[in-house]
Amino acid sequence: MVTAGTAGIGWETALGLATAGLAVTVVGRNAERGARAVERINATAPAHPARFVAADLASLDAVRSLAERITSEGPLTVLVNNVGAMFADRQDSVDGIEATFAVNHLSPYLLTELLLPSLRTGAPSRIVNVTSGAIGVAKRTFDAVEPPGGYYGFHWYGRAKLANLAYTLDLAGRLDGTGVSVFAADPGGAATDMTNGTLRDPRIVSPGLRLLWPLVRRKFERSTSGPASVAAKPSIFAATDASLTGRTGIVIGPAAQPVTPFRAATDPRVAEAVHRLSRRLAPLTPG
Repeated sequence: MVTAGTAGIGWETALGLATAGLAVTVVGRNAERGARAVERINATAPAHPARFVAADLASLDAVRSLAERITSEGPLTVLVNNVGAMFADRQDSVDGIEATFAVNHLSPYLLTELLLPSLRTGAPSRIVNVTSGAIGVAKRTFDAVEPPGGYYGFHWYGRAKLANLAYTLDLAGRLDGTGVSVFAADPGGAATDMTNGTLRDPRIVSPGLRLLWPLVRRKFERSTSGPASVAAKPSIFAATDASLTGRTGIVIGPAAQPVTPFRAATDPRVAEAVHRLSRRLAPLTPG
């Protein structure tokens, strides 16, 4: 299953998994886009036809409903949490939670936790969480959903991705020996709606960085101007490559090879703070 799989890196990831012989479920918000995405995958004559399931993963209730449906269908062998978003202006999710943190961390966190029984049944199975180099500008405090200071989309995006990477590496340790392997994949970047739109708004960075942002952005854009098919390779590698059999807790970099994890994501104090916040904001059992 690939979340946010109707276009861009997510669609290329879904196509790669289908090409590898997996029966792929593409998850997205828009049914029309989903139908087109699946039609394009199935036009390549994969061994198993792909399908689309609609879910707005900004909603925790929708995440729970999706997990319930997938669980009812039996074992799951691969989960790729590709969903992600960056916002120029601060927004709340339908649950009243700051949207950057909700979409980039809480959604994949909750979906993964709820699907663990299916992944255990499907073992050997793999979880792949998509990360980002933006974690390098993240504030590393997770006492609350929102860090101190003003809202700056790029920094808050990095913080949410840092939370998810810390969770990913901690989960790998928790599941070690269960047959469920856990990886993070850094796509590096591609020409997507995010890089072509949101990143051009200087408000997404703190005032101290704004004067330099045009220069930094152009450098960033040069590194994110490649095709989505290339950016999807780390996720496909993490989900399917035989060299990773029996291994876990590895970050796959943009070159589709293991890389050293960002140091803050390996700090057990960060992981514990993320766990406390995640359990409070997205309880496995609502109520």
